Amino acid sequence: MKLKRSSGILLHITSLPGSFGIGDLGPEAYKFLDFLKRSGYTYWQILPLNPTDGIYHHSPYSSHSAFAGNPLLISPQLLEEEGYVNLEDFPVPPEMQAKKVIFDTVVTYKNQVFDAAYSKFKSAGTVDPDFSEFCETHADWLENYSLYLALRYKYDKQNWTDWPPELRDRKPEALEKARNELKDQIEREKFVQFLFFSQWSRLILEAHNNGIQIFGDVPFYINHDSADCWANPEIFKLDDQKQPTHISGVPPDLFSKTGQLWGTPVYDWKVLKANHYSWWKERLRQNLLLFDVVRIDHFRAFADYWEVPAGEKTAINGKWTETPGIDFFNQVKTEFPDMPFIAEDLGLLDQAVYDLLEEFNFPGMKVLQFSFGDANRKNPYIPYNHDFNSIVYTGTHDNNTSVGWFIDSGKEVREHLERYTGQKVTENNVHEVLCRMALQSVAAVAILPLQDILGLGSEAIMNTPGSTQGNWSWRITSEEIPYKRAEELYEQNELYGRISQ
Repeated sequence: MKLKRSSGILLHITSLPGSFGIGDLGPEAYKFLDFLKRSGYTYWQILPLNPTDGIYHHSPYSSHSAFAGNPLLISPQLLEEEGYVNLEDFPVPPEMQAKKVIFDTVVTYKNQVFDAAYSKFKSAGTVDPDFSEFCETHADWLENYSLYLALRYKYDKQNWTDWPPELRDRKPEALEKARNELKDQIEREKFVQFLFFSQWSRLILEAHNNGIQIFGDVPFYINHDSADCWANPEIFKLDDQKQPTHISGVPPDLFSKTGQLWGTPVYDWKVLKANHYSWWKERLRQNLLLFDVVRIDHFRAFADYWEVPAGEKTAINGKWTETPGIDFFNQVKTEFPDMPFIAEDLGLLDQAVYDLLEEFNFPGMKVLQFSFGDANRKNPYIPYNHDFNSIVYTGTHDNNTSVGWFIDSGKEVREHLERYTGQKVTENNVHEVLCRMALQSVAAVAILPLQDILGLGSEAIMNTPGSTQGNWSWRITSEEIPYKRAEELYEQNELYGRISQ
């Protein structure tokens, strides 16, 4: 991937303003694209777009599909413009006007809207060629996903391993019977996906017309309770009852004496390699339909990963297991020669990971919040150790805001930052200091969370790793987006050579 000196803003779609309880693909997204263009940014970085679920606290990194889009991002306003619904029939509940996303309320409201849109679609009594083409183009994943979701609703959201054995094990006659019995629900799920991808296609076309590239994100693992695991059990380490034999996590470190137990099934890389990594290739292909650049989360697992025997209460008794990363990316490169992938190379790394990054020249990440308080001159995050082939961030969606980070930091970190910058740094200007430091960096791309451009505090955290409460719900109002600062931000990007030519 050939990077040019440029910059972008990190803001997930759900955090956009809007009248329907959650940011979506409607008018506010188009306004934000215009703001990015006028401010001189090249990239809009977002989080994964896959469906989320209340069972997993609506984390975009825990989905029941690696291919489907998140229905909660569909814009009711655009559906009305397209003639699918009359929103006067769907008054917005007062609680959806809250500053943060109240997911349960949003899910209920939008499902009512989708039901009405589907009824209108069916009442037309004619075949929609666009819908037919969509179903044909995406059939490889859409058929399994829509059937899985229909069955999931039928069985009250039970994990697919608790379905009748003939459905769990995908016996052909049982699947055919379910398809006939649940035909309308299956088509409804396909229709909702059609709406999502139609709205997304319009948005990304507008982005490209404005010179903006979408920077997406792909989680490494997929949930056990997912259409992918149900449809492709052979590529995961499962037993005869389709339960995981090993699960994912990370080992003990300075932050956790017992490590982290993530609980998703791990891949059977021998099987994946034998079938030329076809599932992973299709997954990457799908994401490259959605995004111009793809960040691969937990990249280190392509070198080796921590697997823990199922049933363990902590991650202590796991082990490192090698992944055929070089062979994998050699094959991926034949399909996607440009390899527009960014490596999330944070955390505990070893030589195998560095070798993989070097072999394919993948850009890595430099996070400024990790730069200070560490006197080690080899700290890879401090600006004098940055290199061009990297992406510099003030912080990520998994960090505190820069203001919140500074307030929570100890004396050593604050003094180091002041000595490094040669100026007085306070909670009132630390966001400006770090944003300028990112823009000044030799790293090819500087990505700034919108929270840091605005100088927001800990109230604007998107996610606190290890916590399940209050995450993914932060939103901004239209009045708070600095539309009037576009000229100032453009001049700043120009000053530091980040207007992409």
